[in-house]
This record gives sequence, structure tokens and C-alpha cells, in this order.
Amino acid sequence: MVPTAIAYRRDVPLDPFAVARVFDSSGLRRPTGDLPRIALMLANANLVLSAWHGDELIGIARSVTDFAWCCSLADLAVARPWQGLGVGTELLRRTREAIGPGCSLVLVSAPEAVDWYPKVGLERLDRGFIVPRQG
Repeated sequence: MVPTAIAYRRDVPLDPFAVARVFDSSGLRRPTGDLPRIALMLANANLVLSAWHGDELIGIARSVTDFAWCCSLADLAVARPWQGLGVGTELLRRTREAIGPGCSLVLVSAPEAVDWYPKVGLERLDRGFIVPRQG
């Protein structure tokens, strides 16, 4: 059950430092020591949902999408004290609602989260490919 004191927002400006704190707390490996890179990640995403407890950012779902065919969910992170309370599930639900039923949602899971995604309705694929980052 999602606590009622959590507010969800869409496409509001986020402080890269606050986002880095959520990434670090969540266990999601991102370049949190490189705040300009985090700022670019936020600036170039076109669907960003955030979860708040008062003025504290506690979760983020950052995507790149055309809102017609495909949405790539680049980050889904919830600060550790808020994990297990439905915040990630709600961010995912709101992402799916925002893109609509005609748009597929794809993601590359962090190794620690591979078993969570099928529990919330995502189908496991075995036909993905990647060109890894060079830095």
C-alpha cells in the first residue's frame, strides 16, 4: 500500500544533487559523482515522474519516449527507506498511464531488480542487445 503522504509529480525540475541522493540510497548504480551528467540525463529525458514526501525527493522514474510506439524507462529508483511501500510500483503505473496503451515500455533492469519487474506486470525478454557506454 502506498502511503498517503506521498505526492507524485510529472515533469517538474529536479535538483541533480537530490536525484543523485535517491540513486545512491536506492542502490541503483548511476554516475552520482558527476552532477553535470545527472543534469544532462534529466534535461534530455522527456518523461520524468517523481515521488515526494514533503519537500524530500524519494523516488524517480526517468524515461525517453515518443508517446506513440516505444518508451525506454531509463531509471526507476526509490530511496531505500521507502522501498517496499509501493512507491516504485506507483511510479511505474503512472509512467504506463502517461505513455498510453499503444506505447510499449522497455527497460534494462539492474541485476538486483530482475526478479521484481515480473511481479509488477512486466514481461521478461531474451532478445535485447546493447552497445555499452565507453565512459
